[in-house]
Amino acid sequence: MNDQDNVGLIRRVYTAFEAGDVQTILDSVADDAAWINHGPATIPYAGSRSGKTQILEFFRIIADTTTGGRIIPDTFVAQGDAVVATGRYRATACDTGAEIDTPVVHLFTVRNGKIVRWEGFSDSAKVAEAHAKGEGAAGH
Repeated sequence: MNDQDNVGLIRRVYTAFEAGDVQTILDSVADDAAWINHGPATIPYAGSRSGKTQILEFFRIIADTTTGGRIIPDTFVAQGDAVVATGRYRATACDTGAEIDTPVVHLFTVRNGKIVRWEGFSDSAKVAEAHAKGEGAAGH
């Protein structure tokens, strides 16, 4: 696949995420893909995962702990197997009602039309705060 095909794949994955279409996302991922969301353990969906079963669990945890999740991409840079996407992630934490609105950088590695690696970076302190239970968490 060329650079534009790879960007098109990532755009389709973002559209599927917003629609809650996890199957389309999984169909776009290699069987042994690595999935790494950087952040502290207080973020329910942070951590490293490998393979479609664990990646499915990642999306299940997001669905169980947030509502209205959207990736709003603004820039795509592609070279060879690599696609870098920047934008914003917006959602609401279910337990606290706190809004999540953070810049994100996503690094994708694409081979033979499938995502073989994803790394997500955000303002993880802000995301962790939104998920924090306890006094004063909501509304931050």
